[in-house]
Amino acid sequence: MKETEEEIMLQIKDTLVSLDLAEQFFLCDLDTCLGECCIEGDAGAPITKEEYEKIKEILPEIWDDLLPQAQEVINEQGVGYIDEEGDLVTSIVNNRNCVFTCYAPGGMCQCAIEKAYRAGKIDFYKPISCHLYPIRLKEYSTFTAVNYHRWKICKCAELLGRKNGVRLYQFLKEPLTRRFGKEWYDELCLACEAYLAEYSNQ
Repeated sequence: MKETEEEIMLQIKDTLVSLDLAEQFFLCDLDTCLGECCIEGDAGAPITKEEYEKIKEILPEIWDDLLPQAQEVINEQGVGYIDEEGDLVTSIVNNRNCVFTCYAPGGMCQCAIEKAYRAGKIDFYKPISCHLYPIRLKEYSTFTAVNYHRWKICKCAELLGRKNGVRLYQFLKEPLTRRFGKEWYDELCLACEAYLAEYSNQ
């Protein structure tokens, strides 16, 4: 483990990982939140330049699932924009909904990109920042910080995770492996298990 100015973190290869990944229980409760993380907020989801180009490429496959207002926004400014912090993010509708938001019966929010992927129409799952959420990454010159983004709308996910005994690092196995690789994730698991064992004995 490595101590930063803010807190002690787990050092996994060239990343510094918040202990929240080990300590925090988390399991998305879509029946309660209805996918609100894709709706609320004042900016779109962070995307890379490569993802921006990929989304433009697959746009015809998901176009019909997009809301009319989202189609208007994309026609005007494209699938993404540079936000106030200088980051490339997905476009949003009325300073709120991600343009790739669509809705299932009952009002549950869905991602049009993920929906098309699961239907076998495209080979791109969704932006890695969306897949990793509620984890946010911060790139520095010598390392990547891996932090838990606390948001009140995810309180139900914390409660469900605790009920089912699912830790944040376990819930995010698929996206963490997608982003950092299996070897990195296996090392993270060992570090989290060791930390939790030591913590429980204190």
